[in-house]
Amino acid sequence: MSHDDLERAGFKDRTRVDEALSTVLDAVAGHDRTDRVALGRADGRVLAETVTAPNPVPGYDRAAMDGYAVRAEDTFGASGRSPAVLREGTDSVVPGEAVRVHTGSDLPDGADAVVMVEETETVGSDVEVFDAVAEGENVGDVGEDVAEGQELYRPGHRIRPSDLGLLKSVGVDQVTVYDPPTVGVVPTGEELVQRDPGPGEVIETNGLTVSRLADRWGAVPAYRNVVDDDPNAIRAAIQRDLAKDVVVTTGGSSVGERDYTPEVVDELGEVLVHGVALKPGHPVALGVVEETPVIMLPGYPVACIINAVQFLRPVLKTAGNMPIPDHPTVDARLERKVSSEPGTRTFARVRLSEADGERVAEPTRASGSGVLSSVALADGWVVVPEGREGYDAGATVAVENWEWSA
Repeated sequence: MSHDDLERAGFKDRTRVDEALSTVLDAVAGHDRTDRVALGRADGRVLAETVTAPNPVPGYDRAAMDGYAVRAEDTFGASGRSPAVLREGTDSVVPGEAVRVHTGSDLPDGADAVVMVEETETVGSDVEVFDAVAEGENVGDVGEDVAEGQELYRPGHRIRPSDLGLLKSVGVDQVTVYDPPTVGVVPTGEELVQRDPGPGEVIETNGLTVSRLADRWGAVPAYRNVVDDDPNAIRAAIQRDLAKDVVVTTGGSSVGERDYTPEVVDELGEVLVHGVALKPGHPVALGVVEETPVIMLPGYPVACIINAVQFLRPVLKTAGNMPIPDHPTVDARLERKVSSEPGTRTFARVRLSEADGERVAEPTRASGSGVLSSVALADGWVVVPEGREGYDAGATVAVENWEWSA
C-alpha cells in the first residue's frame, strides 16, 4: 500500500495485542552466538548448555550436628537412666568408642551415626550417651545436597547469584552462555534535538529511553543519531543496522504526512502488523527485513514506552534465547474509575499509596500518549483487557511494575 493510501485508510482494522505479538515472534529466531565465561562474569547471562554436577555435594559423609560420632549399635538401649558408656577416641571409631565431631566435619571411619552433644556427658575419658541413635541419624551422606551427574540447569536459564554459588560448590568454574542480543535504536523526526529546543523543536527522549530499557532487558543497544523524516535517510539507517539482531525505530510509525517508516520497511522487507488495538499507542508497526525484526514505535513518549514493553521486550528476549518473565505485580484498590474502549487493551497509569492499611492505586490525571510524566511519575499501570469496558472505583486491580522487569 502506498504512503497516500495508508494515510487515507487510517487504522480501521487494528490487530489485537496477543495476535500482533504472536505474529512478530514467529518471525524472530534466537541467535547462536555463545561465549565461555568464568563464573564471576556469568551473573545475569543465559545458559547455552545443559549443566550437570561433575562432583557430589557433600563429597563425603559429614556430621549434621555437633556431638559424637558413634556406631549406632553401641547406643542401643541408651536412656537418661541407663546411659551407654563409650570411650572417647580421637580418630576412627572402633567398637565401644565415640569421637567428637562438629557440624559439617568428615564422619570418622567406622562411624555410622552422630549423637547430639546435648544428649551426652563427658566423664573423665568416657562419654555417657543418654539417647540411642539409628544408623545414618544426624549424618549427611555423600551427594545429599547434589548428586554427581545431577542435571542442574538447562539452556535458556538466566543465571542468578544463588546459581553461581551452587555451580561453584560442585566444581564448575566456567559456563557457556549466549551473547546478549544486539539492537539498533533509531529515533526519527526532523523536529528532534538533543538540547535547547527552539520553536517547533522537541528534545529527543524516546531513543534514550528505549536504549536504556533494552539494556535493562539484557540487550546491547546502539543508540543512533536522529534521522530526518526522509524515506532515503530512514532506509539507510535501517539498512545500516540489519546486522543487529533487532532494529527499533521511534516516531514516524503512523499514517500521517511524515510517517514514512512502515512504507520503507515494506519496500525493504515486509510489514507484518500496522495498527494494534491498544491504548495509548495503536500506531505501532511490526515488520521484518532480511530476517531482522524491525519494531516501529510511535513517537508520542507514553505510546512509545508501552509498545516497547509489549513488543520490543519479548522480541529481544526471543532473539537472545532469554526467558520472558512476567512483570512483578501488586494488588491495590482503585481510587477512581478507569474507562476503556471495548476491544482495546488499555494501559492506565497509576500511582500507589497507603490508606487505612491498604494499598491504593490512583490513576494519573493526564490522559493521552504524549504526557511523559504520566509514566515517569507513575508506579506502574493497570492493564484493562479487551473484554472489559474498564474498572469501577473500589475494584481490586493488579498494578504491573513494568519498569522493574528484567
